[in-house]
Amino acid sequence: MDELKLNNLADGCFSRESGMPEYRNLQTRNPQTSNRQTTFMLTTTHLTKTYKTAGGAQLTVLDDVSFDLAAGDSFAIVGPSGSGKTTLLGLCAGLDRASSGSVTLNGIRLDDLSEDERAEVRNRYVGFVFQNFQLIPTLTALENVMVPLELRGDANAEKIARGWLEKVGLGSRLDHYPAQLSGGEQQRVCIARAFANSPKILFADEPTGNLDADNAAGIVDLIFDLNRNAGTTLVLVTHDPELAKRTGRILRLKGGRAE
Repeated sequence: MDELKLNNLADGCFSRESGMPEYRNLQTRNPQTSNRQTTFMLTTTHLTKTYKTAGGAQLTVLDDVSFDLAAGDSFAIVGPSGSGKTTLLGLCAGLDRASSGSVTLNGIRLDDLSEDERAEVRNRYVGFVFQNFQLIPTLTALENVMVPLELRGDANAEKIARGWLEKVGLGSRLDHYPAQLSGGEQQRVCIARAFANSPKILFADEPTGNLDADNAAGIVDLIFDLNRNAGTTLVLVTHDPELAKRTGRILRLKGGRAE
């Protein structure tokens, strides 16, 4: 999987060809959306991802993983380094395509969509919290949170962004640039940005990985509090077993397979 895709927020907001989000009615082209019998926010079915090595051998990084999540569920993906956690997260968010199997997000089968259409789905329904924050260094905290809102054409972008920064305790830091913020504060900006679009599902990839223990505890509490209040489905990748225990369900990966 191309790691730049996972770490580039713009990939979730822009159309690949035009550079701007394209708002077509994806649901009309996907009968599964209107005919689904069970309300799942995320479903993976026999998901497998393989790569060809430089020597021509086939490397399987994810092998036949299936699960489903209802709206509002919290879910942790755990496992050692190299077990396929980040690959699975990227497939679930439509940042990459599976070699076989399928992913359905909010009733939309991602496998049927082009890259630009998957970007549109992410812009509409998905929030991201990254380990390394992925803030734009030349924008203030307020402007960073406003970016996805403005890309969607929201006329109240500044008001919404201010409100979310106040919710995460940064009401007095609106005009500060990322370099002027601590690691914990940068992650709070990232969380405000993720929730500002009212996502249906939040993907968090090691959200406390670059934080000290005190900041990590505060960030974890904040994510779970906001997630509970917003009713957002949460998918969390972590090495921390204690953090994973706070979710409703845990998927353990080893060697690309669910244990």
